[in-house]
Amino acid sequence: MEVMPKQILIVDDSEMTRRLISTAVRTLGDIEYEEAKDGFEAIQKLATKAFDLLFVDINMPNINGLELIDYCKQSEQYYKIPIVIISTEDSLKDQAKGLELGAAEFLLKPIQLNRLIDVIKTTFGK
Repeated sequence: MEVMPKQILIVDDSEMTRRLISTAVRTLGDIEYEEAKDGFEAIQKLATKAFDLLFVDINMPNINGLELIDYCKQSEQYYKIPIVIISTEDSLKDQAKGLELGAAEFLLKPIQLNRLIDVIKTTFGK
């Protein structure tokens, strides 16, 4: 039986951050990823594919990260997907709100690659 690769959705309006995360994902092999520039684009992508993990920035145009987390966690279809917040917001309020909404982790930018890889491995049991 063929094992399907894990699917990650990287949601951030910063191309640099998306590139950094996608580079880390590629080092792990057997994981595929897609990118979205904001929450609206992420919702569109969620409707087309089953994702196993989301990386979500808080400050984005259109639909921000907290709104996206809330949308996913209120949805019968998406509530089980683990979500990792990535943000420059070091405010405890935003961190607490994201975790309260159901995010599994909070990573501050600039993202430490080792920490990012550890989060992916832990999430996927690698």
